[in-house]
Amino acid sequence: MAYAACGVVLLAGCASMPDSGDLRGVESTPRQDTQVRVFAMPPQEDAKPPTIVQGFLEALTSDDPHYETARKYLTAGAAKTWRPERATTVLAEGPGIVVEPAGARPESDDLLFTLTGSKVAAVDAQGAYAPADGNYRQSVHLVKDQKTDQWRIDGLPQGVVMGKSDFQRNYMSVDKYYYASNTTSETRAQAVAVADPVYVRERVDAMTQMVRSLLSGPTSWLGPVVRSSFPTGTQLRKGVTALTPDDQNKLTVPLNDKAARVGSTVCDSMAAQILFTLQNLTPAVDEVALEARGKQLCSLNEDRDDADAVALRGSVQDPGYLYFVDGKHRLVRMAADGSGTKPDPVLGALGEGDKEFQSVAVSRDEHRAAGVGIDGKSLYVGSMTSGGSLGSPVLTSAGATAHDRLTAPSWDGEGDLWVADRNPRDARLLVLEKGAGEPLKVETPGLDGRIKDIRVAADGVRIALVVEKGGRQSLLIGRIERGEKSGGRSPVAVQELRSAASELEEVTTISWAGDSRLVVVGREQEGVQQMRYVQVDGSTPEGPPPAALTGVKEIAASEDDQLPLVAYSEDGIVRLPSGAQWQKVDADGTAPVYPG
Repeated sequence: MAYAACGVVLLAGCASMPDSGDLRGVESTPRQDTQVRVFAMPPQEDAKPPTIVQGFLEALTSDDPHYETARKYLTAGAAKTWRPERATTVLAEGPGIVVEPAGARPESDDLLFTLTGSKVAAVDAQGAYAPADGNYRQSVHLVKDQKTDQWRIDGLPQGVVMGKSDFQRNYMSVDKYYYASNTTSETRAQAVAVADPVYVRERVDAMTQMVRSLLSGPTSWLGPVVRSSFPTGTQLRKGVTALTPDDQNKLTVPLNDKAARVGSTVCDSMAAQILFTLQNLTPAVDEVALEARGKQLCSLNEDRDDADAVALRGSVQDPGYLYFVDGKHRLVRMAADGSGTKPDPVLGALGEGDKEFQSVAVSRDEHRAAGVGIDGKSLYVGSMTSGGSLGSPVLTSAGATAHDRLTAPSWDGEGDLWVADRNPRDARLLVLEKGAGEPLKVETPGLDGRIKDIRVAADGVRIALVVEKGGRQSLLIGRIERGEKSGGRSPVAVQELRSAASELEEVTTISWAGDSRLVVVGREQEGVQQMRYVQVDGSTPEGPPPAALTGVKEIAASEDDQLPLVAYSEDGIVRLPSGAQWQKVDADGTAPVYPG
């Protein structure tokens, strides 16, 4: 009766299981409306062993907050030791179930089943997503309770396992925010916010999950380059089980005593981390108030721009202009919001036409620009002010052909300029401090191949690389680490490169399109060119891909997703305003970029 009153939904489409060695898949449930909560049924009286295994797997895909129904399929001992939060394994389809021959003996009081499938991803205890491949094989052991004469599971793998469609229905990706630990803002003494995407269960109090996750610290991959303002050991106050904003969209977060003595500046930074995180989750929170020992520590309001005064975020920095190279190979610009119809040359030498450029990059404050000459050999940096000159190139490549010379440059939030030299005899990733001086070689341990393209994130701690090897191009995300200064310069390295679009064998062009999202143009094996969004962790974000466009050669997006997507295609420069179709901007233009 209790299940009927709560609107119990039994996951549909599950075929009965055999008691022999045949393989049968657990069908993944279709994606449900976000307002519908799905619960599984507890084990039926005298249920057969295959039904017990299948019922348990169904219960793993339900919205039961603590997997209480799933535990009813386990023995008392197994229920105590099973840790579902330890990991989530995602399979291409629902797990298949095989009855092991040795466990199919008649009248046996124990049976062994094997769960099988093809892995596509794994989510660890921190909520960090990582693509995976290979076969999945795990054993599930059942025994018959001598007192109740009921079959129960007494041996099983830790964590949970489910098919891809169930994972997409149950989980959502949310960015939690920390502060860059080895960078400072180029323009103001503000912290720089860095997005750390994690997966949480969508309909199991995601708000409280995200606050707990934020307090527990950054994921292992991002941890070395970010910091949290919360004192070590800070948690929700004991007894707090759920967080809910009031009717004024204000969320009060009670913390334990570890946070009781923080000053107002640190408290504001703490509140900003929570506000940034929850704004990424829901529009229902406009203000965050922190409490400890029954007293309010501070309050931060989104409507008054309090949070944005605490830290810089790429997704809320509004570029003034879109830039590209016109038919005369000059740097030109037009309004970033898509209202402009005719580009104008930028002020300074880059817009005068004395030097011809094939690729450009504009600093994030839009005061300076860098351009690679038409032959790909020389990199110039100049001010975008009237009368500004270029002078000699700041870097020259000795590559034999344009394909073996300089990539398009990219500016980070520090005002440093990044570029790769593709010369096979001396392939290097380089950074020029403030766009000048002697280029510093960036160490790239683990890099296998030659860099074809680079884009540095607005936070300055992550970089996207297109790496080419054996005719295949891969999109890799690396973590930028800056060491202690030695001789006036800090060594720089890109660490722990990981794939963000493993299914693509050809990556044509990339651009950051959010705090943790990129837009990618590429092609799968034996497929056609396509445009898609990808997360830095390799997962696919919710929502539709950009409208199709043929013959794309270069793509430009802003971290602010309200600005139009821009591309260089067979039709020249085109843009995609929100809710519209692709529009032609300049038939002769190439190399579109937003600042960065």
